[in-house]
Amino acid sequence: MISAEQIRDALKGVKYPGFNRDIVSFGLVKDVRVRGNDVEVHIALATADPKIPEAIHQAAMAALRGLPGVSSAEVKIEVQAPPSAPAAASGPARIDGVRHIIAIASGKGGVGKSTVATNLAVALQRSGARVGLCDCDLYGPSIALMFGSSERPTADDENRIIPVERYGVKLMSMGFLLDDDSPAVLRGPMVTRYTQQFLRQVAWGDLDYLLLDLPPGTGDIQLTIVQTVALSGTIIVTTPQEVALLDARKASRMFAKTNVPVLGIVENMSYFQCPSDGVQYDLFGRGGGSREAQRLGVPLLGEIPIEIALREGGDLGRPATEFAPDTVSGMAFAQIAQLVRKTVEKS
Repeated sequence: MISAEQIRDALKGVKYPGFNRDIVSFGLVKDVRVRGNDVEVHIALATADPKIPEAIHQAAMAALRGLPGVSSAEVKIEVQAPPSAPAAASGPARIDGVRHIIAIASGKGGVGKSTVATNLAVALQRSGARVGLCDCDLYGPSIALMFGSSERPTADDENRIIPVERYGVKLMSMGFLLDDDSPAVLRGPMVTRYTQQFLRQVAWGDLDYLLLDLPPGTGDIQLTIVQTVALSGTIIVTTPQEVALLDARKASRMFAKTNVPVLGIVENMSYFQCPSDGVQYDLFGRGGGSREAQRLGVPLLGEIPIEIALREGGDLGRPATEFAPDTVSGMAFAQIAQLVRKTVEKS
């Protein structure tokens, strides 16, 4: 006789529409009943798109009918309304249990924003804070790689996503839901919906700080966040050269227009110090972050050098602030974490 375990194994071949992850690992299969050769499966999901339960029903029925020994199959799907995103007109809202939400932003890509977000999150955790990090770059997620995890999140009894935890930091990223080579193909409305689900349908628990690693630019994701989430502030990441500073100004103006305070500037790739002779090279110019901070009237939180340990840590999923805290970059992130805590706590 066919077993419930065989049924679940068959359903692992049913992908959630738009993802390369199956409905079993998502925690959507709530019950499997086998009576002789008759099978009944109960699935629960939260969506406002009627095409999704229809597609899952068809794929699940096909998987069950393909099993030897199954004479009849029934798939029952319970559809719950997803948590509604706060309307822009109602203003930004807090996330339950989270004291401070800080956006890590940049005007352009390639300045090391995710590197800063990763190492700052770990530095804050090492300072004694309870920290979460949400990778809001749905198209180019990198937090899973930088934390060295391919773990698949599960769901709790309330159908909330349980975040992955690494080095004491709670994490959520599209990178946990997609295969390494699978792109996230999403239109504007879906981007907004997934952004809100990552923020409000994740069981973050009690956190002192939730860092949001934003994508570059000033698009749909950034606007969704500033209009619906009560941010304690934002940190602008830039490199010293003028082309990066130009885009950083655009990002800072967007936050200013939405009354989100800029907590400070982090200048990444500030310089390279040659290990053999100790000579410092300003590969991308010098002092750009300091000048921009003065122009905005905000602190220069830190200058992060180009350092082998920092690069290796990002590639290997071993953040420098955890595994090389005594390096120049490791100590710089520890200092930035202390400055951020002082700035946010007194505001």
